[in-house]
Amino acid sequence: MSAGKTVLITGSSTGIGRATAELFQSNGWQVVATMRNPGAGKELAELGNVLVQRLDVTDEGSIHSAVTAAVQRFGSIDVLVNNAGYGAYGILEATSIDRMRQQFETNVIGLLAMTKAVVPGFRARGNGVIVNVSSIGGRLTLPFGGLYSGSKFAVEGISEAIGYEMREIGVRVKLVEPGIIKTNFANAMEFSNDISLWEYQRLVDKLWEVAGSMRANGAEAAVAAEVIYTAATDSTDQLRYTVGEDAKHLAAQRDSQDDSTFFAGLRTLFGQ
Repeated sequence: MSAGKTVLITGSSTGIGRATAELFQSNGWQVVATMRNPGAGKELAELGNVLVQRLDVTDEGSIHSAVTAAVQRFGSIDVLVNNAGYGAYGILEATSIDRMRQQFETNVIGLLAMTKAVVPGFRARGNGVIVNVSSIGGRLTLPFGGLYSGSKFAVEGISEAIGYEMREIGVRVKLVEPGIIKTNFANAMEFSNDISLWEYQRLVDKLWEVAGSMRANGAEAAVAAEVIYTAATDSTDQLRYTVGEDAKHLAAQRDSQDDSTFFAGLRTLFGQ
């Protein structure tokens, strides 16, 4: 079924992206594993039918170079997995405008640019799948998550919107929403703080406390990879796929409760 099919995955050096590349490859797919530093993908490059390619989603030239290399090597791209991204958290007053821009350049503009580069090939063939890796943070927010959740709320809206136009050319759009995953994402997270802003520090400390307990119960990257693979291959019109029991629980709460009830519950969790 997967013979001759090609998937391009962004952010493949570690975590969810790497696990996803390995899973597709083990299922007989041709894999274009992209990352900002191809040196981090040496082990992937040793696998059969894997092309490791430099790609920075904030660099339009590298996007087009990677897509061109993928088509030259494998003939076409059948599935795009928009996985690259990072988390910028912090106190709004302590956050620079440059950091705000970079979060949206990577998580939102980068995803749009990547999709735009691949869609012409999909349109020419009349089929394809776009899997956008969002987050449960695209359905609900935590304290100091304005930038990250803002970017992931945008990914959710973008995915819903482009689903209409993609349907006209035979392309399905999918959203994967991981909860806490045991990857190095937390280490890559940026947190803007200024301890002189003492009024916020109690809540900052509480966030780390809650996040620590949530991380201890997080799912493995392989679990997210399995969900991404299912989304890419199930041939259904299902849009959203949650990853992890925490994400499923929180999404169910958000969907079943009114705003007052839901936010009151979270404020209690954070001691407000």
